[in-house]
Amino acid sequence: MTNFPKNRLRRLRQIHELNIINTETILSIEDLIAPIFVRPGKNTSTPIKSMPGIYQFSIDSLCEEIENLKTLGIKAILLFGTLSEKDSTGSNASNHNGLIQTAIRAIKQNVSDIAIITDVCLCSYTTSGHCGIIDAKNFINNDDTIKILGEIALSHAEAGAHVVAPSAMMDGQVGAIRSQLDDNNFHQTCIMSYSAKYASSFYGPFREASSSTPQFGNRESYQLNIANKREAFREIDADIKEGADIVMVKPALAFLDIINKSHDLFNTPLAAFNVSGEYSMVHAAAQQGWIDKNKIILEILTSIKRSGANLIITWHAKEIAEFIQTNN
Repeated sequence: MTNFPKNRLRRLRQIHELNIINTETILSIEDLIAPIFVRPGKNTSTPIKSMPGIYQFSIDSLCEEIENLKTLGIKAILLFGTLSEKDSTGSNASNHNGLIQTAIRAIKQNVSDIAIITDVCLCSYTTSGHCGIIDAKNFINNDDTIKILGEIALSHAEAGAHVVAPSAMMDGQVGAIRSQLDDNNFHQTCIMSYSAKYASSFYGPFREASSSTPQFGNRESYQLNIANKREAFREIDADIKEGADIVMVKPALAFLDIINKSHDLFNTPLAAFNVSGEYSMVHAAAQQGWIDKNKIILEILTSIKRSGANLIITWHAKEIAEFIQTNN
């Protein structure tokens, strides 16, 4: 009897070594969405200091980068604009000849078989750095903002985006965008809503890269309290009822419990965003030789999938796709 537990453990190890018991969760390149920064200019790829390996691409360089992603098996991208020309209402965001709109048309013309998702927000386009229109008292005007978000989404759909992704966390943003799209016969354009977007400290490198740091205050009045769980599920439920086709939890790694419960509660495709701060911490530790970078990335992304995410937006997409291809 005393030898039974020891022998049993040995036999279980042998079962795993023989691959009799399969791995439950397998990360696939097709699970990944690659976010990309787009910038003005020509033949330019500008490195981002706080995000090693990530660049801001001019449109011509962007198309070449997307072709590279395609060869690795990545099937979807998420575009973010970076601009120096800003105003109080973020008017460049909805400009039909704006940066993202022009980028979409270029991708459609030069790259085939890639799903184009676009971020719909104002933070990179407003002088305030906030995700909505600021009134005279420095409060967010929610109703004015969602009208503009609808116009931005429509301009992206007209340029050829397959999916629009509102990230401003304004009340009613999904419904406003769905109405704008449907009223203009873009019934097939999908909405991937940043439904449970937390007021997190993990966004710092992204804000540097996109010049979207708030110039006063913070975003806690419209993003979720990091301590709240039920609030996230109310937001997701509301977005689904307004017409969201995909819902999202952001960030991912510190909110795996929210991803897992959302997967159990809602019968709607679920995305998770493995954000810039999560990315940069891995690279900083790897540069010091403290961790095995690729193994850590695989473990993080597998945990996100295991928690219930159907889609994973990650700045690691290109490097981990290269690693998976090389080691298969």
